[in-house]
Amino acid sequence: MTDTPDAAPEVPPAGSAPAIRTAEIAAYLAARMCHDFISPASAIVSGLDLLEDPSAQDMRDDAMSLIATSARKLADLLAFCRVAFGASASAETFDVRELEKLAQGVFGHMRAELNWTVEAPAVNKPAARTLLNLAQMAGAALPTGGTARVRAVQEGASLALAVEAVGPRARLRPEVLRGLQGEALGEGLHGHWVQAYYVHLFVTDAGGRVFVDVNEERIVFAATLPA
Repeated sequence: MTDTPDAAPEVPPAGSAPAIRTAEIAAYLAARMCHDFISPASAIVSGLDLLEDPSAQDMRDDAMSLIATSARKLADLLAFCRVAFGASASAETFDVRELEKLAQGVFGHMRAELNWTVEAPAVNKPAARTLLNLAQMAGAALPTGGTARVRAVQEGASLALAVEAVGPRARLRPEVLRGLQGEALGEGLHGHWVQAYYVHLFVTDAGGRVFVDVNEERIVFAATLPA
């Protein structure tokens, strides 16, 4: 149905959750990425300021190390987000080795370790986005360290994905759970909720389903998608 200037706004059924507008999702995703980028970008600027400070020349090596580490983190995040959140040019299939490289780049700046076991040599765009986003969410659920195990198996015309986060103090934020279930934010942080809600949206649009199972020191994200 095409909207016209005279079209009446759609009214959700009584008792249903309010609709979340596309513009709001775009704004929340942009804010989420800016939040991730600002820390390494600011660190680079701080390192440059030290290099230019005549009274801090004894910290030149520290400044160069800060700049190099932060630039690498920023580059890793940009490459990851281009596929996880963006269109990634016109690519419709992705080599799983390249996806692992993107995920490992992000995990290089996390406390958790990544164990990647994906049998298929290539996956479609929805599956690629799902793998990357669920992997990052698993790493975020392990703030004190642990292992995120990523697996994917093709079963006929479907692709089954599972990302398991195992470690001490493994924790899933309530807003992440709500987002994966397609629910509005309510209370919590937009940045964590919008990534989960975005996963729910594109998995559902692709004809798949996403699930999560939360246990003590173990969280399992799972999804099924058309291969």
